[in-house]
Amino acid sequence: MQEYSIYQIDAFTAVAFRGNPAAVVPLADWLAVAVMQNIAMENNLSETAFFVRADDDEVDFHLRWFTPAAEIDLCGHATLAAAHVLYKELDWYQDTLKFSTEKAGILTVSRQPDGRLQLDFPARAGEQIDVFEDMVQALGAEPEQLFLARDHMAVFETEAQVAALNPHMEKLSRINDVGIIVTAPSDQRDLDFVSRFFVPSQGIPEDPVTGSSHCTLVPYWAERLDKTTLSARQISTRSGDLKCLYLKDKARVHMAGHAITYLKGSIFV
Repeated sequence: MQEYSIYQIDAFTAVAFRGNPAAVVPLADWLAVAVMQNIAMENNLSETAFFVRADDDEVDFHLRWFTPAAEIDLCGHATLAAAHVLYKELDWYQDTLKFSTEKAGILTVSRQPDGRLQLDFPARAGEQIDVFEDMVQALGAEPEQLFLARDHMAVFETEAQVAALNPHMEKLSRINDVGIIVTAPSDQRDLDFVSRFFVPSQGIPEDPVTGSSHCTLVPYWAERLDKTTLSARQISTRSGDLKCLYLKDKARVHMAGHAITYLKGSIFV
């Protein structure tokens, strides 16, 4: 049995008990996939991030993410949480961090003057598809538009419609192997759009604040609103805010947010 450090970080928030909690486990070497999956299941958070120091000059760390049910290809809030641990808890000295990931390539995180950490992620613009009846039945409401990238994205007319949704999770899980985004323009003057994100097929009925969903949200709203800098809020029960930038020519999305440490301790596996 070995002892490993573990941290629980609230991401995309500057206030405890808001944003999206993620566990972070720094490692000297990778554990067996089954062990990492069991740790994520035991943590019972939407994501647990594991990182290992890289031995080359191109990147600083290798990074992987696990839900309670499976390893996934991209996660924003757990990347933000991992960067927060390195900066705030492990005294990482450079203003920019480079994470190598198997399926999302190199992800960069940089410290901003206002204290936020900015993620540099791939854009995943969705293609518009016809609204189909199974989606309407699963959401319990009919969206104005529907798009598909990795996730489905349903666009509604008002923030109130998005807030009122009470989806049928089993039906949603049969539609997409990852998640379903719902979004609308915000009613608030200082925000451009709001969203929610449902991931029942991965053991997460509703994710509190999701970086990866904004890889699809930001390209859509940048084109619709004809602006590249956007303020977003994910209106889950916990809620969280993101400051976003769309770099269309580079097919990248920048998302910046705060993070705070809630817990640190040890696990024994």
